[in-house]
Amino acid sequence: MPSRKRQVTYSQRPNHAARSAHARGERQFRTYDTSYIRPKKSKAPIVFAIILAIIVLGGLGWGVLTLFNSCSGPQVELLAEGEEATITVADGSGASSIADQLVQARLVSSASEFTKRVNELNAASQLKPGTYTFAGGASLDSIIKALETGPVMTGGLTIPEGFKLADIANAVATATEGRVSAEDFTAAASNASVYAADYSFLADAGTNSLEGFLFPKTYSLGDDATADSIVRMMLTQFQTETANLDWSYPQSQGLSIYDAVKLASIVEKESSGDEHVRAQVAAVFYNRLATQGDPSYGFLQSDATTAYEVGHDPTAEEVHAQTPYSTYANKGLPPTPICSPGLDCLTAVTAPDKEALGTYFFFYFDKDGNYFFSKTYDEHIKTFS
Repeated sequence: MPSRKRQVTYSQRPNHAARSAHARGERQFRTYDTSYIRPKKSKAPIVFAIILAIIVLGGLGWGVLTLFNSCSGPQVELLAEGEEATITVADGSGASSIADQLVQARLVSSASEFTKRVNELNAASQLKPGTYTFAGGASLDSIIKALETGPVMTGGLTIPEGFKLADIANAVATATEGRVSAEDFTAAASNASVYAADYSFLADAGTNSLEGFLFPKTYSLGDDATADSIVRMMLTQFQTETANLDWSYPQSQGLSIYDAVKLASIVEKESSGDEHVRAQVAAVFYNRLATQGDPSYGFLQSDATTAYEVGHDPTAEEVHAQTPYSTYANKGLPPTPICSPGLDCLTAVTAPDKEALGTYFFFYFDKDGNYFFSKTYDEHIKTFS
């Protein structure tokens, strides 16, 4: 086997000249510019990274702007005070649809402001269809309240507390522009027994009129309203309003619902708008009814019952006259209610003031509406003498 020739490097050469030449070559190689023969680095990754950053930042900015717009909604210049705008809410319209209309009408500054408040009030399911007119400057809550209540209809009929059947009949004629005359309405309401089968609270009213049961309220009347439909509307309202009343106290005193309505109608005419006063007045009349001896002998002694009969503030002679509605001449309650009492007075009769029961038999009110209650007749005289 031939011998292998050993590789000889520069550094291994024995002479000085060779080693010097090798050193010079190494130094030259280290300082030699080789950049022009090196591979070029691509700039594509840097450009791509810059483009990607721009896209990401742009997307984030668009997202924030979209979120802000979705929360705040477009802002509009609101309608000035003294101006009005009308919107029509279609049946089945939701809060978002109504909000858009309110924004277009310049009644609210943004749709989201309206829907957010509706949700806070849990009113979304209570917004009613119809045509509404709002004044510029109306508050958000007042707009929502109006939408919950429903539109004010043409042909609206308002019956205040304390109206008599004759007053109600005239109001009906006015509200219907004569389509239902006062005479037709009075005739329809003249016999409670006609409606007793549908309204159990009329059971003891007999053939008397519906005086006392035509509930005071504001009603919307259609063009097709009749005397009968209006009467039923009022009776249904009475049924709804009194559904939660507890009649047990008047019944414990021997009174029927009809009797309790009679008493409530007197309290309506004899008391103020103060809840406590109404309850005290009711208690006074209960005391007078229950006491067959001194000081009341079972007489209510209410001027209001005679006023109903004569049609004006009665004189002393009139209240003591032997007439059906004189509660000075006749013990107990009058033949019928004397007006339509409101729910507050019906409540007072079902829950009279406990401290006044069995205590006060007299009351007096001055020109400023201040009430004074007394135990005896002598104390009563002193309050105004």
